[in-house]
Amino acid sequence: MIRIGEMLVTPESMGGMQSWEKAKIIKMMSSYNKVYQYNSLDELEFDLEVKVKITRAAKLLYKSGAEFETFKNSRCNPVYWILHESGAFFLKLEASPQKAIDDIYFNGRLYAFECATAMVIVYYKAVLDILGSGKFNELFSDMILYDWEYNKNLDLHSSTSTDFLHGDCVYFNNPDFNPQTPEWRGENCIVLDEDLYFAHGMGIKSGEEIMAILNYLRKKNPTEPSYLETGRIRLNYKTYYGANRPF
Repeated sequence: MIRIGEMLVTPESMGGMQSWEKAKIIKMMSSYNKVYQYNSLDELEFDLEVKVKITRAAKLLYKSGAEFETFKNSRCNPVYWILHESGAFFLKLEASPQKAIDDIYFNGRLYAFECATAMVIVYYKAVLDILGSGKFNELFSDMILYDWEYNKNLDLHSSTSTDFLHGDCVYFNNPDFNPQTPEWRGENCIVLDEDLYFAHGMGIKSGEEIMAILNYLRKKNPTEPSYLETGRIRLNYKTYYGANRPF
């Protein structure tokens, strides 16, 4: 449920005030027993906008042409990034963080990385779209893209909660993965809607479809099916609320 101060907010009370994207988020938030507390309508609006920007960034990354690859076979555009033997991308000293992130979206065919890196890229892109290039460049001048490594100013928080919302990162575990392809031990995904996810390397899929793919990629004679873990990662919108932003 949603509260602004002491007032309970329902999907009906917000009817006609929101885009269809935000209306879906409000409906999902209202379906949980957890209380989402805001001090003002403006703060709620900002959180909704952040969630929308994350889902849009995920969909755009899916369309970018960037491919799924193991760390060993990762690749990037050398104009902006230095590729380390580990598969990490180090931002060049003279490169603009904003241009480097946007390049992944504009020239995706030059890039390949695994799913955790994809999740971090989505969150960087969303924060860029929230703050604008000036503030983003100031905060993320020492950016590294590698697995779940990220700059401290990218304020991600993990929780064991199961109140999955648009823009959250969730994980499908594949306990009986094939040892020959350990990259398929699981899949990090961005929640796009109720039972709809962006899974780098798989596409935009339902939970059932993701688990079916992971089950297909298990070792011989498996005993455990893949499953959606309890827990999620969420971008803390409050870190960016009140900052100069282009919307």
